[in-house]
Amino acid sequence: MMGSPYRASAGCPPVDLRDPGGGDSVHRVSTCAAPATPDPAVTVVRRARVPGRDGAVDIVLAGGRIRSVGGVVPDGLPGIDAGDRLVVGGLVDAHLHLDKALTADRCSWSGGTVEDAMAETAAMKADFTVDDVATRAGAVLASCVAHGTTRIRTHVELDPTVGRRGLEGVLRAAADWAWAVDVEICVFAQDGLTGSPDTARLLDEALGEARAAGRRTVVGGAPYADDDPAGQLDRVFGLAADHDADVDLHLDLFDGTAEGALIGTLCALTERAGLGGRVTAGHGTAWSFLEPDRRAAVLDRCAGTGVGVVALPSTDLFLTGRRTGAGAPRGVVVLDRLVERDAAAAVATNNVRNAFTPYGAGSLVRMANLYANLTHQASPEQLAACLDLVGPRAARVLGAPARTTGVVAGAPADLVCLDAPDPGTAVASLAPVRWVLKGGVRTVTGGSAQLHPTV
Repeated sequence: MMGSPYRASAGCPPVDLRDPGGGDSVHRVSTCAAPATPDPAVTVVRRARVPGRDGAVDIVLAGGRIRSVGGVVPDGLPGIDAGDRLVVGGLVDAHLHLDKALTADRCSWSGGTVEDAMAETAAMKADFTVDDVATRAGAVLASCVAHGTTRIRTHVELDPTVGRRGLEGVLRAAADWAWAVDVEICVFAQDGLTGSPDTARLLDEALGEARAAGRRTVVGGAPYADDDPAGQLDRVFGLAADHDADVDLHLDLFDGTAEGALIGTLCALTERAGLGGRVTAGHGTAWSFLEPDRRAAVLDRCAGTGVGVVALPSTDLFLTGRRTGAGAPRGVVVLDRLVERDAAAAVATNNVRNAFTPYGAGSLVRMANLYANLTHQASPEQLAACLDLVGPRAARVLGAPARTTGVVAGAPADLVCLDAPDPGTAVASLAPVRWVLKGGVRTVTGGSAQLHPTV
């Protein structure tokens, strides 16, 4: 076990993070600790394999951003050696749930459908405390950071049952881990909105507070769980207008059917509100049950109206295919059409070990690999596109301009070194993290398994 580079604080027990690819490497990190002695800023990354470039190059950093990629670099500058390995921009988890993560041990596992997961979670939320949420969220952030994630959008439920406890716990964990990962919050209604004035009030208050504090405002919902799905969309867009907020919805999470899908309504509302580029739809399992030409038309509409799409393979594979018997579907929307059109799209974690997904360790490389497997991505170019869906393209879903994402001059110096020579191999082999920089400062040093032959 590698010694922790972090200082644990009271109430923040260390956790062991095992390589999700099945390796023997284990890292122990605190669940909410800042570096005991921060590393000095890195000036140059040497011998880096960068997507889109031939051979190894040097990357010059300054002021927390990338100054140049390639070219001649003077000797003697302080830096870090990539060792002819792949270096990519910090990984981006565009859809995560920190507030209800790591609650699988509280579940009865009597079902496994969307409805069962919602009922299990609704029951346990009454017992959530701020400390409980902060500890669990901190543990997941530790795991995400160790696996190369430097930016996250987390959805946080607000309703009369949980009140503000989930939000306050996540805010505390996000502040504790701000040195290593940027966390933005989407407040949303999981269990209905149109019939709950208290939920509407909680969302309105939270958005107002976020805006007053200078934080980005994002509001969401789950129309499929509302008695009036279209009415919930109207309410969410109304809140967005009131608070100049982005919109991020759990949309069309159906098993075995596309009947009742609201993606067309969402696109129309986006056009009417002038929010192209600021609206996201997660899940979209219903679209996976459409014929290819109809599914292509849906994704073309999303690209044309500026609606980003996030596939959530681990959750959607677990929750769907339970009602069809033989020939169970995969339930994961294929994003190829959006990639072809160079539109905003992402693959994300969604849940980590809870009623919706009893698996996960915050590894986006694993998620890219799972998505590739499920959607038949095989060529080096296709696999590289899968890594892009948890990197620069995912950052675009969260509003980052294309010119400022990835390993390019002017982009943030958030960099991840993966133990692979190229993006396709990284996805195919579940390449482990060698190190991570956040703003040019090293935040993670990974390890590798040591073999001890007997002969």
